[in-house]
Amino acid sequence: MSRISRLTGVADAGSDSLHRLVMDLHKQLNRLAASCSEEALEGAHVFGLHSEDRPAVAAFMKGLNATRGLKFNHPGLDTMATRAGGRLLIQNDIGTTDAHVVVIAVKKNAVTVTYTDVHLARAKFFISLFDEFEATWSGLDRHTAAGLGEDNSFYLVTGQFQADHAADRNEFLAALGAALVFLIDWNKARKLLRTWVAKEDAARILEWAARQRIGHRGFLELGGNDLLGSAVRNAAPTRIGFGERLDQALGRNAAIDFLKASLRASTEALLAGRSVRTVRDQIEADLMRHLDRVDGALLAAVLRQIGLAHDLVAAISRHVAALRADQPADGKLLTQRCGAIEQKADRIAIESRNEVDRLNARPLIGQLIDRAEEAVDELEQAAFIAALMPERTDPSLLASLAELCTVAETATEVAASGVAAAIDVPEGRRADSEDALSAVIRLIDAEHAADSRERAITALVFRGGFDVATSLSVIELARAVERATDRFAAFGHLLRRHIMIDLAA
Repeated sequence: MSRISRLTGVADAGSDSLHRLVMDLHKQLNRLAASCSEEALEGAHVFGLHSEDRPAVAAFMKGLNATRGLKFNHPGLDTMATRAGGRLLIQNDIGTTDAHVVVIAVKKNAVTVTYTDVHLARAKFFISLFDEFEATWSGLDRHTAAGLGEDNSFYLVTGQFQADHAADRNEFLAALGAALVFLIDWNKARKLLRTWVAKEDAARILEWAARQRIGHRGFLELGGNDLLGSAVRNAAPTRIGFGERLDQALGRNAAIDFLKASLRASTEALLAGRSVRTVRDQIEADLMRHLDRVDGALLAAVLRQIGLAHDLVAAISRHVAALRADQPADGKLLTQRCGAIEQKADRIAIESRNEVDRLNARPLIGQLIDRAEEAVDELEQAAFIAALMPERTDPSLLASLAELCTVAETATEVAASGVAAAIDVPEGRRADSEDALSAVIRLIDAEHAADSRERAITALVFRGGFDVATSLSVIELARAVERATDRFAAFGHLLRRHIMIDLAA
C-alpha cells in the first residue's frame, strides 16, 4: 500500500510519482499546445477548430475577458481550445494550484463542465454562481491524492447544460468564463474575512462580490487584513478590541455592509489607479460612519424611553384634568397603566445597556440611558402619588399641578426632538446640530420653570391649611415631577457633550 501511495501521490519534495508525472506532463502539454496553436482567438490559444466552434470559444472568452482584469497581478486564466473526439474542448488552469482546473466540452448546444478543486467550499461556491441557468450538477465527490489540499484530497464536479439555441449555450459559456477569476485566492479571502465575521457570512460576502463583478483580488492585493486592521486602529481604537470581530462591534448586518464596501473600494481604486492611502482613508471613513450608525441605533432606543416618559406625564395630566373637571378618576387604573409603562421602559434600558457593552459604544450613550430611566422612574412614582390624591382636592392646587405637568410634558417633547436631531448630526447636517443644541437649552429652561412651579405649589400648600392627605400628596407629586425635569436637564447636558464629540470628529 505504501508503494502504491508513493506512486500515485503528489509530493512537494522527494521522488517523483505517477500522479506528479501526469500533472507535470499535463502542464507541459498545455505549454506545448499554446506554443503550437494556430492562432489566438479572443486571447485563447486554439488549434484544429471547426468553423462552428469559433462562436463558442469567443463566447467563453468574452466572459473571461470581461472579468480578467479583476485578478490584477495574479497569474492564471490562460485558455486553450481544440477539437477532439468530435467535441470542442476548452480548458483553463484558473490559477497556479494543482488540481484546480476546469475543462469544458461543447457538442452542438450541449455543454459539459468538469471542475476539480482542493476546497469543497470553493467548489460549492463555483456551482452557486450558475443558479440562473438550468444546469444539473453532480459530484462534489472526494478523491484522495497525497500532497493535494490540506487533507490530501480534491473534489470533482460535473455540470451538464443543454441549451435550446446556440445563443443560450453561448450565454452559459460566457458566464463560465466570467466566473473563473473569482476562484483565484478565494479560500485565502474567505479565511481572512472569517476573522472579522462568521464563516457563513464570509462566503456570502464573496458570492456577493462575484455577482457584483467586484471580486476579492483587489482587496487582497492592497493588503486585505492590513487594510481592515489599520482602519480599526485609526478610526476606532477604543471601540473595537484586538481580535474582536466586526459583527460583534457593529452588529452583523453593518459588519457585512462594511466589508462589502471595503472590497468594492479596493477594486475600484486599483482599477482607477488610485493610491493605497486613498483606499485606507475611504475605508476608515466608512468604518466611522458604521460606528455612528451603531450609536444612532442606540440613541433610537433612548428615544423610545423618552416616548414612554411622555406617556407617563400625559397619563398624570389626564388624571389631574379629570379631578379638576370633577369627573371620575380611576387611581387604580392609573397606577396599573403607568406601572406597565415603567416596566417596558426598564426592559428597553436593560437591553440598551447590554448593547452598549456588547458594541463598546460611547459611555455617554449609557449615561443618557441612565438619565432617561431615572426620569421614567420619577414619573412613575408621580403617577402612584397622583392616584392617592383625594378626589376633592382644592381647584387651585390642581390648576398649579396641571401647569407643572405641562412643563414636564414639554420637557419630554424637547428631549425627544433633541435626540432625534442628534441621531442625524454625524451625517454632517448642520441644521440638525443646531436643533439638538437648541433642545439642550430648552431642557434647562424647562427645569427652571418646573422648579419655580414646584416651589409655588409648596408655598400654596403651606399657606392653605389643607388636610394632611391633600398636603402630602400634592407636595410629593410636585416634587416627583420636578425631579423628573431635573433628570431631563442632566440628560440635556450629556446630549450636548455627545453632539460636540460628533461635531469635532
